[in-house]
Amino acid sequence: MKRKIANSILRFAASTAVLSVIVFVYFRWLHVNPTTVGFSLLLVILLISAAWGLVYATFAAIVATIAYNYFFLPPLLRLTIADPQNWVALLAFLVTAVIASQLSARARRGTLYADERRREVERLYSFSQQLWLSENVFELLNLIPKHIVDSFAVMGAALFLEGKQEAYFFDQSSRAQFPIDQLKAISDRGEPVLERDHKLCYMPLRMGVRSVGALGLAGCNLSRESLEAIGSLVAISIERANTVEKLTRSEAARESDRLRSVLLDSVTHEFRTPLTAIKASAETLLSQPNLDHAQRDDLLQVINEESDRLNRLVGEAGEVAQLDSHQLQFHFEARHIREAIETAIKSSQQALRRHPLELAVADNLPAVRMDLERITEVIVHLLDNAAKYSPPDTPIHIMAEQRDSEVMTSVADHGPGIDEMEQEMIFEKFYRGQDQRMIIQGTGMGLPIAKAIVQLHGGKIGVTSQLGRGSLFYFSIPTA
Repeated sequence: MKRKIANSILRFAASTAVLSVIVFVYFRWLHVNPTTVGFSLLLVILLISAAWGLVYATFAAIVATIAYNYFFLPPLLRLTIADPQNWVALLAFLVTAVIASQLSARARRGTLYADERRREVERLYSFSQQLWLSENVFELLNLIPKHIVDSFAVMGAALFLEGKQEAYFFDQSSRAQFPIDQLKAISDRGEPVLERDHKLCYMPLRMGVRSVGALGLAGCNLSRESLEAIGSLVAISIERANTVEKLTRSEAARESDRLRSVLLDSVTHEFRTPLTAIKASAETLLSQPNLDHAQRDDLLQVINEESDRLNRLVGEAGEVAQLDSHQLQFHFEARHIREAIETAIKSSQQALRRHPLELAVADNLPAVRMDLERITEVIVHLLDNAAKYSPPDTPIHIMAEQRDSEVMTSVADHGPGIDEMEQEMIFEKFYRGQDQRMIIQGTGMGLPIAKAIVQLHGGKIGVTSQLGRGSLFYFSIPTA
C-alpha cells in the first residue's frame, strides 16, 4: 500500500515537473504565440493519459490551464483575464484536455484489457497443448497441478477426482492449503468459490451435468472466465484420456498375453538360479552336519545373498505390475537431487564394491519436484546396471548438472557398450541385450521401471553409447 501511494505521488510530481519545464522554455526562450503553447501542453497531457491514466491526466490538465493563464494570457503573471475572449479560449483548452485525456485513457484501458485477454488465451492454449500430450490417465492426473502452476504462475494447485475419491497436489504446501474435504465439497456443490482475500480459488469440474472433480489454486489472480476455461480443459482432458485408455484396453490385453509369455520365460530362469543355489546350500548343511565353521559360514552367506536376490526379483515384478495398473503412489515435493544420489549410493554398496565411484555433482543445483524414494530407485537401477555390465575395477561416474529448467543426472560406465539399434529397445519391458542375455543375469525390468518413474515426474530418460567404449545413462526432471 505504501509503495502504491509513493508511486502515485511520484507520478503527480513528474507530471508537474514536465509541464513546468515546457512552460519555462516557452516563457523564457521560445517566444511563440499562445496557440502553439496550448497545443504543446495538450500533447503532454495526452502522453500522460496514455502512460498513467485519466487521474494523472486530469491533474495535468488543471495545472496546465493555470500555467497557461498565468504565463501566456494577458495580463501576464496574473491569474486575472483582461479579454473576455480568453475566458472562452481557456475554458476550451481545459475541456479539450480533459475530454482528450478521457478518450486516451479509455483507449489505454482497452489496450491493456486486450493484451491481458491475449495473454490469457496464449496461456490457455499452451495449457491445453500440455494436457493433450498425455493419453495416460495416471500420468495426466499427477501432472495437471504442475502444468497449472507452470502455465498460469499461481503458487500452488490441487486436483480432486470424484471417481477415484483421490486428490493430487503440486507440492506439500498445496496439500496443506487444500484439504480433501473442502475439494470434495466444491465438487458436490458445483459452484466456484473465489476467496480473493486469501487468493484461493476453487473451481468444480463438470462434464455436462456430471461432476468430475474440483480444482484448487493458490495465489490466484485469474478472472472467473479463465478459471472456468481451465476447469473445462481439465475435465475434457481427463475424459479424453479415459476414453483413449478404454479404447486401447483390447490392444493392451493382447500385449499382456505376449509379455506374459516373455515374463514367464525370463522370470522362470531368474527365479530358478537363486532357488537352486539356496536348495543346494541347505541340502549340504543338512546332509553334512560336521562341516567346519568356515564352510558353514560360506553356505549361509550363499543362502543369504540368493534370498536377497530372490526378494529383489519379486519386488521388481510387483512394481512392474503396479506401474501397469497405475496403482503406484507418488508423493511429490521439492528436494535436491544430491539427496537421492547419496541414498542410492548407500543402497548400492554391495553392487559397487568392485568399482571405484567418481562423483561430480554441480554446486547450488536448484531443487526438483520429485518423489525422493522413487528417484532414488531410478539411480539405484542405473548404478546396478552399470556395475553389472562393467569389467571389475573400472570406475563408474555419477554426474548431476542443471540444463535450462531441468536437472540432469547421469551414470557412465566402461562396459561393452550398446548397439545403436538396441538403445531404444532396452527400455522396453523384459528386453535384454542380444550379446549379454546369456552371459549376465537379469530380468529386463530395471530400466523399464526407471523409465516409467521418470516419465511420471514429467522428465526424460535415455542413453548414449558406443560399442567397446561404455554407456552413459541419463535422466532429467524439471526444477521445482
